Amino acid sequence: MSPRRNRPRRAETSAMPDAQVRRGVEGVQQYQDGEWLVRSIFGGAATKTYRCPGCMQDIRPGVAHVVAWPADDRGDASDRRHWHTGCWRARDRRGPGVERSRNAPRYG
Repeated sequence: MSPRRNRPRRAETSAMPDAQVRRGVEGVQQYQDGEWLVRSIFGGAATKTYRCPGCMQDIRPGVAHVVAWPADDRGDASDRRHWHTGCWRARDRRGPGVERSRNAPRYG
């Protein structure tokens, strides 16, 4: 016979309310180009595929990432961009991403 569990199972208790799991955690961050509203999206809340502007790679569903938009455009959803978390942190250190077609030469 196995011992009795004194603690509730993890699925039965939730550390965050449902609204916070869907929306993520939001805050304002200062960078060289101004203030940005930044929201962390948890892996369970990521349901679409997005293109990261930092590395021009896909952010697949189920992958935790960051959504950022200028702080002065609170209501405008067209300025929101989905970034890989590492790409967002490194954006001050890297140049702008160049998107090439498949047949374009890589160097030259």
